Amino acid sequence: MLTISAIPAFSDNYIWCLSDAASDKALIVDPGQAQPVLDHLAENGLTLDTILVTHHHPDHVGGVKDLISRFPDCRVTGPADSPFKGSTNLVHPGDEVIWEDITFQVLGVPGHTLDHIAYFTDVEVNGRPVLFCGDTLFVCGCGRLFEGSPEQMRQSLQTLRALPGKTAVYCAHEYTLANLRFARSWLPEDEGLRAFEQECQAARDAGKPTVPSILENEKRLNPFLRWDDPAVVDSARAYSSSRGLPADSENAIFAAIRHGKDNF
Repeated sequence: MLTISAIPAFSDNYIWCLSDAASDKALIVDPGQAQPVLDHLAENGLTLDTILVTHHHPDHVGGVKDLISRFPDCRVTGPADSPFKGSTNLVHPGDEVIWEDITFQVLGVPGHTLDHIAYFTDVEVNGRPVLFCGDTLFVCGCGRLFEGSPEQMRQSLQTLRALPGKTAVYCAHEYTLANLRFARSWLPEDEGLRAFEQECQAARDAGKPTVPSILENEKRLNPFLRWDDPAVVDSARAYSSSRGLPADSENAIFAAIRHGKDNF
């Protein structure tokens, strides 16, 4: 039986552990810290044999070296064209990564960083296909553009938006409530966002993560996936007109939403 567990790290990171009860093997995604991973593996009797890296930021790769020292046969899969040089299995968009009986598609999703990739499989875990998307797509948000352009990020999100709606979205941070505060300010009349904010607040009050989310809900609620939604377009045009920004294309609409979040 396959299980995905969240391993909290730092103040708001999630390191993901995909494990197979039949083999006691574990796959870890974006280990920014080693110790929480080592503790989780020990508590659950798991052996680490694969690490997936989405991009080079330290809070995603900082634990790799220590984990490899404990599990020297572990394969480290990461983007080929990357400042991070600790991967042993370099992949490009369009490649496949096989772990146990699961085949992950490697998706190119630059924007947050230029080397950013995501991993998608249509093999269902807990009844849903799985997307490990790092810092590209968050619950009701998207990653800040440290290296890429708004055009690149919108195209990357369009790639993710095209995946099956039932896909579970395993992002790397618990940013949901902050993202929802912005989304609600941008779309104050959106009742779906209001209800979802209450649901997420209740989860956090109970000490539960809001991740994973479901892609069909993201497409319905997340303003960063709604650059062609009339309500979002209207808000973006109003925002842009007061700040001298263009709003004459889907890329410009997306850029306005990102500008709004960056200055919220």
